[in-house]
Amino acid sequence: MEQKTIGIGLLALSLVLLSMLALIKAGLDERDAALCTAYSQLQDIQSCPAHTLKTSWWMVSAFGIGFVLAGVGGYFVYPSLPKKRPVLDHAEQKVHDLLREAGGSMYQSDLVLQTQMTKVKMTRILDKMTSKDVIDRKRRGMTNIIVLK
Repeated sequence: MEQKTIGIGLLALSLVLLSMLALIKAGLDERDAALCTAYSQLQDIQSCPAHTLKTSWWMVSAFGIGFVLAGVGGYFVYPSLPKKRPVLDHAEQKVHDLLREAGGSMYQSDLVLQTQMTKVKMTRILDKMTSKDVIDRKRRGMTNIIVLK
């Protein structure tokens, strides 16, 4: 299942949960107010059962779960911040441009031919670009295919 679909489902679930909890909380508040009014007329307000019930912690926990679900859903729906693009020197930029013009991938031997660099220099440039997470190298027989990320 796609991450965005899961996020939308979690957001919908949290919205339903939070709406139901809000309605339940409103009902509990009305009940507690009626109890307090009745006890204040008959007896001491401190003996009112609404003041001794522990439902408030359950409600806080349930609302907390609803908001956590909404946060996780929002994280899945909205993509993370874009990565900073690494700074490429002149030779690395030349290789990057050639790869982009070729549709995103080329054989390493073709890069050597088109740039007229030595195999050693090309290997060092590709090592730096791999460490900057700009490309992937995939071994194919006696050569490598260089793929832009």
